[in-house]
Amino acid sequence: MTVEKGNKLARASRDNGPGGKLATDPKLDSGSQKRIGDQLRAMYDELMQQPVPDRFRDLLEQLDKNGQKGGSQ
Repeated sequence: MTVEKGNKLARASRDNGPGGKLATDPKLDSGSQKRIGDQLRAMYDELMQQPVPDRFRDLLEQLDKNGQKGGSQ
């Protein structure tokens, strides 16, 4: 997306009229949509390859233990 298109979309989203409708009807062509989708998939695929941080793993274990205690009562 070019800077000009990005600025136009930002202006359109700020110019919401009554009822929350956009003042203009911004649309992306299919090529732009595909590029954005590909970039998002690549970014999230990379994120999913990263290990879970130890702190998160510890928190999940604590939640599991607390859930087991609460469920057996």
